[in-house]
Amino acid sequence: MGILNDNYICALDIGSSKVAGCMAILKKGRIGNIYFDSVALKGIEKGVIVDSVNLIIAVTALVKKLKALSGMNIKFVHVNISGKNLFAKHSRAIIPLAERGNKVITVSDIHRVNEQARILASSLEDEIIHAIPFNYIIDSKTSVISPIGLYSHSLEADLYLVCAKLSAVQNLSRVIHQSGYEMKKLFFSGLAVSKAVFNCEFLKGLNLLCDIGGDVTELLIFRDGALVDMEILFIGGNDLTKCLQEELRIPFDLAEDIKRSHGLLGKVESIAPDKEILVKKEQSYRPIKLKFLAEILNSRANSICQEIKGAVEKKVALHQVNNFIVTGRSILLEGFIETLEANLSVPVKSGGILNPDIPLSIKENDALSGRKYLNYLSCLGMICDALQIGPQIIPPAAALSKNFIINAMSRIKEVYQEYF
Repeated sequence: MGILNDNYICALDIGSSKVAGCMAILKKGRIGNIYFDSVALKGIEKGVIVDSVNLIIAVTALVKKLKALSGMNIKFVHVNISGKNLFAKHSRAIIPLAERGNKVITVSDIHRVNEQARILASSLEDEIIHAIPFNYIIDSKTSVISPIGLYSHSLEADLYLVCAKLSAVQNLSRVIHQSGYEMKKLFFSGLAVSKAVFNCEFLKGLNLLCDIGGDVTELLIFRDGALVDMEILFIGGNDLTKCLQEELRIPFDLAEDIKRSHGLLGKVESIAPDKEILVKKEQSYRPIKLKFLAEILNSRANSICQEIKGAVEKKVALHQVNNFIVTGRSILLEGFIETLEANLSVPVKSGGILNPDIPLSIKENDALSGRKYLNYLSCLGMICDALQIGPQIIPPAAALSKNFIINAMSRIKEVYQEYF
């Protein structure tokens, strides 16, 4: 029988082909031990649950594995969401600060104007997943990142809201509940990944994260460390597999194996014309030219890269980008990063576990070796967020501390600032 307490964080990354999970055991508020595992899944299409029974079975099996590895009884889980159910919007709100004259803007004022913006954007059909301050405006009509300590008569906030359809949130929550657990927090997948792969270098300038999944690609745009825009594209690694499946008329799983074992991008001319592999079809084997395979994959990969480029150029100028980071298992395909780089005409880096607060012992965990960490970036990011470590997506000043003593001291300081 495991031990049930609050000294753990369990995070689940629900994708189109797998459910990956991390179980972090906490010691004095920091990660002590951590366990990883994943199970295959066929129940999600473009982020939408299409087979809840299959998903329940997969979640139940995965958490059972994490229980066995950690010796903990798990009750609460952090879960991600993506795909067709997500969208983003802005919400603005303005509040008066003083009847006459000006007053010093405090943390409470920030909290109040943020909450007002959230209320104004609320809808019976949507759920706000993340509320990220875009900017604040004071009397002088000047946009400021953090107005705390400034004098003003009024305060205006512009929040960038990442939202999900309420029905999708309810469906996911019900699946988790029927698996025997409770959903503690919901997180946008791409934002979770950024928590694991960003460090202080990404708190300045314009940085892009492109997380390529099986059938969903998330493009996130960060300016000075804060998410300012996003785009969800319904393309991914499965498109490469499907083009092989259709051209060779073979099962999807066999096409996936061929892609992983023999796929090559960007070097078609270097492949010898007579080089072949044997592919089993029904009761016999047939030879397939490697050059033919490469031509099929290159054609689809280039079209995927062009779609990504088009989505980026609608948002920002590529020459302004400081860092373009790409994650997802598709980057394991030889030549993929080079193909993306050639299409974008900007340097592209593969995402790694760069969060400086993740202990080295975790980064060197056997479960993450050989770039297997790509399976667990979203899970690690959710754990980092729960512990509030690494680069802050939402400026710390924008959120009130949950600690009663700190809140009380902050309130005393605010009163002092107002009257003295």
